[in-house]
Amino acid sequence: MADTKGFSSIETPGYVGFANLPNQVHRKSVKKGFEFTLMVVGESGLGKSTLVNSLFLTDLYPERIIPDAIEKQKQTVKLEASTVEIEERGVKLRLTVVDTPGFGDAIDNSNSFSAILEYIDEQYERFLQDESGLNRRNIVDNRIHCCFYFISPFGHGLKPLDVEFMKKLHSKVNIVPVIAKADCLTKKEILRLKCRIMQEIESHGIKIYPLPDCDSDEDEDYKEQVKQLKEAVPFAVCGANTLLEVKGKKVRGRLYPWGVVEVENPEHCDFIKLRTMLITHMQDLQEVTQEVHYENYRSDRLAKGSINSKGKENGIKMERDNNGVPSQVVANSVLSEKDRILQEKEAELRRMQEMLAQMQARMQAQK
Repeated sequence: MADTKGFSSIETPGYVGFANLPNQVHRKSVKKGFEFTLMVVGESGLGKSTLVNSLFLTDLYPERIIPDAIEKQKQTVKLEASTVEIEERGVKLRLTVVDTPGFGDAIDNSNSFSAILEYIDEQYERFLQDESGLNRRNIVDNRIHCCFYFISPFGHGLKPLDVEFMKKLHSKVNIVPVIAKADCLTKKEILRLKCRIMQEIESHGIKIYPLPDCDSDEDEDYKEQVKQLKEAVPFAVCGANTLLEVKGKKVRGRLYPWGVVEVENPEHCDFIKLRTMLITHMQDLQEVTQEVHYENYRSDRLAKGSINSKGKENGIKMERDNNGVPSQVVANSVLSEKDRILQEKEAELRRMQEMLAQMQARMQAQK
């Protein structure tokens, strides 16, 4: 008789077992791994790369070349995506960081954000095309889930470029405002700057990423944590990759003649709060990207596609009536992109069916 010890019911009567479903989802998610794409935007010299390396304890830019002043004059905004696989306690994260060197460095910055807007739309478009394809099993998600926007600490609030950029992007991506190099300000100056920035964000109607409210059944510690995170926006941070010894402990920080600024000390800056916000709300950032920003893009894209196809159909009738051109020739010349993609997919499906029929015929012949 086979051993059935592993199937014996030792639970209380009435227990079915579907309470174990979350464990199944957990195992599957850990095995598959996670993907996250972060964009960092801000002027040169605000410590974007240093902060990202500090956040994820990795070196994303090992071979980076910093341009000199002459090259910066000619530099335009370009986007650089760096991907790294991070593993922590068996959980794998495929992190992609999109940097924007050249942003805000020119004298005329009126077109600084056009390349960034195009990049975000390109990722949405690529995901839409992959989602509409036949092979939807291995879609790589490169959509921007979060955008850290770095604000200079040397001004008295938001610059016109900051306002314009956030107004252009707030409907496409989750924006998290960050005050860079906060170690050059006193605590009073940081509080004053935070209040000023939040007032300007509200007055200009800019929608930044809203931290979700806690459910009533959440524990008190988590509620307090979320409350502190909400009060800390915009996060005043500083980054450092140097290990220093303070009171017998190794800490990451910056050494000054008057002391050490500890990056991971909440009394010194909001680095820990920013990292906690990013890690604890990573899933929510992805869900907002999928359910709000991507759905908005998808509905707009499909609406424009249907409008264009209607306009093109009218164009076919007019051309045929006026010029007497054969309908097939005109139709082929003005087929919408959506129709073209559909035809390609149908042709691919037909080829696969033919190959399957040939394989079945060979198997029959072998029998």
